[in-house]
Amino acid sequence: MNDSQDVRGDIVTSYKNAPTRTLAAGGVTFAYRELGPRSDVPVVFLTHLAAVLDNWDPRVVDGIAAKRRVITFDNRGVGASSGSTPRTIAAMAKDAVTFIRALGFEQVDLHGFSMGGMVAQVIAQTDPGLVRKLILTGTGPAGGEGIKNVTWLSHLDTVRGLFTLQDPKQFLFFTRTTGGRRAGKEFLGRLKERTQGRDKAISPISYSNQLKAIHRWGLERPQDLSVIRQPVLVANGESDRMVPSQNSHDLARRLPNGELVIYPDAGHGGIFQFHQQFVETALEFLERQ
Repeated sequence: MNDSQDVRGDIVTSYKNAPTRTLAAGGVTFAYRELGPRSDVPVVFLTHLAAVLDNWDPRVVDGIAAKRRVITFDNRGVGASSGSTPRTIAAMAKDAVTFIRALGFEQVDLHGFSMGGMVAQVIAQTDPGLVRKLILTGTGPAGGEGIKNVTWLSHLDTVRGLFTLQDPKQFLFFTRTTGGRRAGKEFLGRLKERTQGRDKAISPISYSNQLKAIHRWGLERPQDLSVIRQPVLVANGESDRMVPSQNSHDLARRLPNGELVIYPDAGHGGIFQFHQQFVETALEFLERQ
């Protein structure tokens, strides 16, 4: 049974109780979840390397879904979605647009975290009319500094995790300070709150394809970001090892309507460590006229 506070009428208010639905489009069956009020312009979440539906911090999803309709989904070949995972960010963006349009939306806000932020940048360029506002977190531009190193960092911290019996995200997403370690443990605990109807883990081949896509993104020539005219909120921790924090500064500087938030003593998962502050900032940004 759903807790009464998690469902009001037929509106789901808690991510842990949001049913997983499917939608067939472009030869792919996409798995997705939806919650929050039926607002005209939903916020579509684009997720990180190796992530499935259950990798979104429920505090971030629920916080934004308190005011806005939120949609999370598995892109092609990931988790419970069918097909094979593309090896380029551009192809992932095309699949995401196919999914969004199949839901019947003419305009959405995008929140892209890490790899999802790369996908969001491409969508804003290929389908500008589809995007009202962008939130880019823990991410960087094509050709951004250090992005091509994500593969070896991910492998390194996966091995560290195995040797220390810890989740690699504790190293990849959070600082090694007392505050960072504590925030990592709390975040990993929140990811386990959903106990029913959990998503399938990513397959090794999909993970490998995503790594190839990110590596290529890191080697690409810089794009002309001045063509992205939408308002953009850029956020990150001050000590991001995966996608070095200077990329966030670079994005905010090159986007005509970019604004930047940097969280202290935080890494790649800064928006999860400072979820309360991030949700407040994101909602204020999304609701601003």
